[in-house]
Amino acid sequence: MKRILLTGFDPFGGEQSNPSWEVVRRLDGLLIGDNHQIVSARLPCEFTNSLHILEAALRQHHPAIVIGLGQAGGRADISLERIAINIDDARIPDNVGVQPVDVPVVEGGPAAYFTSLPIKAITQELHLSGIPASVSQTAGTFVCNHVFYGLMHLASKADSGIQRAGFIHIPYLPEQAVAHAGAASMPLEMLKTAILKVLESVLKTDKDLCIAGGATH
Repeated sequence: MKRILLTGFDPFGGEQSNPSWEVVRRLDGLLIGDNHQIVSARLPCEFTNSLHILEAALRQHHPAIVIGLGQAGGRADISLERIAINIDDARIPDNVGVQPVDVPVVEGGPAAYFTSLPIKAITQELHLSGIPASVSQTAGTFVCNHVFYGLMHLASKADSGIQRAGFIHIPYLPEQAVAHAGAASMPLEMLKTAILKVLESVLKTDKDLCIAGGATH
């Protein structure tokens, strides 16, 4: 059985919940396709510890696919992030008061990594399902980008075993939006459906590539 690791974050910035964790914790243990199982990990919204927890989850589960989720308050759709950049530049402190300014995520690492998720195919699949979605060109410079870059750096290693990796930003939950002057939001059930559609699209894309190339995973 192959593993799909989904990560979500603790609440931050005064919020009582974080939709990224609320979604992935409800998908933990679910079987997808013929031989993939979802496992979920909760990451602290901290520059120092988030990648340590992620690395521990990678060592424990040895996933073939890893997708990080994060809250993007104010966005109205599922945002499929294209690029992770090697910079931490925090507008606000993280949950332990750390606020880096122009600090690399990985000293000496590449300037950026591209996602290995089929983001255009995923976006199309979400649109066909009536779920708002778009490709985003920036994951910001807060902890979400920190984890996205760190994940892609780890996935780039020859022995990682990670076949696909990327990051997705999701909107507020409706109950959060009330406290933000009616900001855009998305119901939890739609968010869960969206992430399942993402995974189905990733697996379908890989299957189609295998058939076209005469190879097997």
